[in-house]
Amino acid sequence: MSTEAPRKPQENAAARMVQAIWSANTVTVTVLAIVAALVIGAVLIIISDPDVLATYGYFTARPGDALSASWELVSEAYANLFKGAVFDPEASGSGVFRPISETLTYAAPIVLTGLAVTLAFRGGLFNIGAQGQAIMGTIAAATAGFLIPLPIGVHLVVALVAGMAGGAFWGFLPGILKARFGAHEVITSIMLNYIAGLFLGWIIMQPGVHDPDRTDAISKAVDPSAQLPGLIGGDQRVHLGIVLAALATWGVSWLLNRSTFGFELRAVGANPDAARTAGISVTATYTMLMVVSGGLAGLGGATQVLGTSYSLNGQVAGNIGFDGLLVALLGRGKPWGVLWAAILFGALRAGGNRMQSYASVSLELVTVLQALIVIFIAAPALVKAIFRLRAARAARLSTSIAKGW
Repeated sequence: MSTEAPRKPQENAAARMVQAIWSANTVTVTVLAIVAALVIGAVLIIISDPDVLATYGYFTARPGDALSASWELVSEAYANLFKGAVFDPEASGSGVFRPISETLTYAAPIVLTGLAVTLAFRGGLFNIGAQGQAIMGTIAAATAGFLIPLPIGVHLVVALVAGMAGGAFWGFLPGILKARFGAHEVITSIMLNYIAGLFLGWIIMQPGVHDPDRTDAISKAVDPSAQLPGLIGGDQRVHLGIVLAALATWGVSWLLNRSTFGFELRAVGANPDAARTAGISVTATYTMLMVVSGGLAGLGGATQVLGTSYSLNGQVAGNIGFDGLLVALLGRGKPWGVLWAAILFGALRAGGNRMQSYASVSLELVTVLQALIVIFIAAPALVKAIFRLRAARAARLSTSIAKGW
């Protein structure tokens, strides 16, 4: 007899909600959501500057002063956002490529955590635990990077595999609890996020892991033989992680669309009862799905510690797991969409640093822009109402844009 627990209709509510959001979106709506976020961001930039805001006190007398000051402030802020994220024409030598280098550096781990969340979504699971899985990936990769002496090349591969294994194990736990006991993956993965964070804080201070030359909470540095090599050289930070992210995107796309396992997970995600009737083991699919998803998130954590930070600290993983959740939503459940969404988030992060330094605009505004983009993506009806975009027209525009790509 089957040991699989009967599935309750409400258990897949979160997955159905996300699927509804994806199905309601088009490429056009996604682009317009970004435009709307930038417009609101411009308003917030103006409001946050007291000098520009003061010109609106006599707007009726001299409206040109307010409009001119607003345009100069917003254009300078967004120009620096672009220069910090894509291309800086004022730079010399290799500095021209530094903005795109920073964008790809920030994007690499987010691509992998975004793919982890997307893969779980397509199988009907809501993997909120990508953050904890990424943290476990950083721990496993870093410890393999400074505790295991290996030759160059082999050492890097071992560290990356260790990171994937750490994340896969942390994904296996909510997967098996879901499959065998019906425990909701949202609750268990959230709890595992906390456990991973606390475990990171504990292990950093342990003998053999903690840097003996430091008194603060930081580990030994990863050996050079286990670090991800740079792609450009010089002071450019972009590393092999972005190549791994692109390969992982292709791999997940192939897995979903060409493999037997991809067919099974899509079938289970669409209708687990029908999949069970067709002979697909829902228990095995759920468990394996979370293992693979956790492995991707763990690889994201490994690229972070092996390519950027090179040692463990309390914030080594940042928010790459939670950013992956947003990227998965923005990418509308498609692997290549996730890649471009992660690059957009990386560009906002890289450009936001320059915008803060050169235009005196708070870095928190970048987080606001990200939040606004996600809000508009999650509410396509609002975007259509703002731009008076009919559903049929949106579909035609989306088709035209897609053909143009």
